[in-house]
Amino acid sequence: MGSSMAQLRKILKDVCDKTGVCVRLAPAGEGETSLSLEFCGERCEGSIAGTDGGAQRAARLVEYLVANADARTLLPDRDEHLKEILLGEGGEWYAFRFVTKYALRDGACFAVDIVPDKRLAECFELVKSCIAESRDLAVTMDRTRIAVVRFPDGEQSASEFGQFVWQSLYEELGVHASIGIGCEVVSFSEIAHSYSQAVTAVRVSEMFHDAGEVHSYREYLLVRMLEDVPKSRLEEYVAQFRIGGMDEVFADEEMYETAEAFLESSLNVSETSRNLYMHRNTLMYRLDKIERITGLNIRKFSDAVTFRILSVLHRLLGRKKEEPSS
Repeated sequence: MGSSMAQLRKILKDVCDKTGVCVRLAPAGEGETSLSLEFCGERCEGSIAGTDGGAQRAARLVEYLVANADARTLLPDRDEHLKEILLGEGGEWYAFRFVTKYALRDGACFAVDIVPDKRLAECFELVKSCIAESRDLAVTMDRTRIAVVRFPDGEQSASEFGQFVWQSLYEELGVHASIGIGCEVVSFSEIAHSYSQAVTAVRVSEMFHDAGEVHSYREYLLVRMLEDVPKSRLEEYVAQFRIGGMDEVFADEEMYETAEAFLESSLNVSETSRNLYMHRNTLMYRLDKIERITGLNIRKFSDAVTFRILSVLHRLLGRKKEEPSS
């Protein structure tokens, strides 16, 4: 037993060094969570500090790691392991083993989905060079997309990082990319949620033909909330607004694109003019025309929100008309 206990203590020290979860080989006391460790056919009691849900999950994960300490060679290689975690396979313990095996410091992180229009292999090498000095991780998910796990350092916002990657790909390789950014999660074990959101941001931005190259999941939270709502209910929502003239605006490509660009530019007239290469007077004329037709002055925040909601409903209804009936 002495030899196996020494090995067990070494494994627990390794887990503590790499994850911060420290195990005491003694029955749990007040304010601690108990765990049962099975190693080399022997079983002993242990405990970790805390009694909340996080401590209980950590205890179960440590139990699994100890029980399977001799099975590490069965894990896939690093890239395949990371890819499976991002796709939500294996659960928390699988992510925990990744952190342990590769001596990563766990913490807040978010996922980025990068879909270049060409030259994927070269794009992947460039993305890796962009994060070379950080703790960030990158992997090719398939023949069309690259995923990045970003551990924020406080120097760059998520949006700034996305813009930096997009600009690097364009300036150095001449590649256009669609980039989606998921919400930040508190631990690497939850990164699959953020990656799913990043993929959704890319999908919805392409579906809605939105301007810009970098989109966050938060931009499309309203779309996701309404996406699965039946067509009849969406039509009820539109009717309840009682805003006339919207169909005319939506049918006029110039007016519609101008309105969307104005919203994307945070209702800033000067920025919209620059982005559209449009004279300020022309922009003001179009905004005034939208107000005459619909009664919505989208220079006001409340009217801009109403316009945005009606725009989302219009696009979702258009999609549902194109979908085959079941």
